[in-house]
Amino acid sequence: MRIGRYELVNNLALAPMAGVTDLPFRLLCRRMGAGIAAGEMLTCDVRLWHTEKSRRRMDHSGEPEPRVVQIAGGDPEMMAEAAQRNVDAGAQIIDINMGCPAKKVCNKAAGSALMRDEPLVQAILEAVVKAVNVPVTLKMRTGWDPEHRNSLTIARMAESIGVQALAIHGRTRACMYQGNAEYETIRAIKQNVSIPIFANGDIDSGAKAKHVLEQTGVDGLMIGRSAQGQPWIFREILAALNGEFFIPPSIADVRDIMLAHLRDLHAFYGEEAGVRVARKHIDWYAKSRASAPALRQAVMQATDATTQIDRVQAYFNALEEAPEESLSSAA
Repeated sequence: MRIGRYELVNNLALAPMAGVTDLPFRLLCRRMGAGIAAGEMLTCDVRLWHTEKSRRRMDHSGEPEPRVVQIAGGDPEMMAEAAQRNVDAGAQIIDINMGCPAKKVCNKAAGSALMRDEPLVQAILEAVVKAVNVPVTLKMRTGWDPEHRNSLTIARMAESIGVQALAIHGRTRACMYQGNAEYETIRAIKQNVSIPIFANGDIDSGAKAKHVLEQTGVDGLMIGRSAQGQPWIFREILAALNGEFFIPPSIADVRDIMLAHLRDLHAFYGEEAGVRVARKHIDWYAKSRASAPALRQAVMQATDATTQIDRVQAYFNALEEAPEESLSSAA
């Protein structure tokens, strides 16, 4: 699978998720089999880039190619400038966000709110494609609401302008993350454009991945929430697509993956912030496991990296000694 000049190692992508797909998580998912991973959504307002949050989101140290930066906004000139600056800083693919359903984004006429204004979508796509000499991709939903599914129209527009790949979440903005993703619209888009298409939404297992590929005929799959707490889902999906048997990670494997992730978070954010950021990841890793509430309480009380790591290690060591009591979400 190719996006512009870049040939991907496989057709699996990690979806950009605010507050989740920071550099440590992207690197982890790439090691676990993701062929490409986009950074967290970055505002197109360059005046806000001086914040620590924005600087971290722009950090791609040691990240394998292609490095993907996703930008969000509703002003064509600002989006073009943001794209140019990110390319100058090392971005190799610019992804445009028209999929985020969050109110604080949509209220600023950005994210999936843009799908209500097709002339503005055209202006933004034209400005960004013209501004940079790297591939431009687009992530969107199927429409603003079930009565207004216009993603096919926008997909055709994007292809004609020069966008080189699309990722489509199988829900409208009004649906948020409720109900089940629908793939019929994605299938229709794939049948009507020739650029690569990623299907996104509810892909949570190898079996589901095969089903979505067969149902839609898309080129690739984009995994979002299902990677939280189980980044090895990319290995599971690759095994399923290759007709291989996947052995879920053992308790010891999960412990080691998790501890390495925590140490990377502490190093990336600094101890105080890293401990805070790590808590949600610990919660995801422990989900559906025996005594998870006890772990959650103990970890939330930890205020330094050493205590946090020690408590996580002790918890998983206890699970390893009594694996029959464990209900792993990876099984």
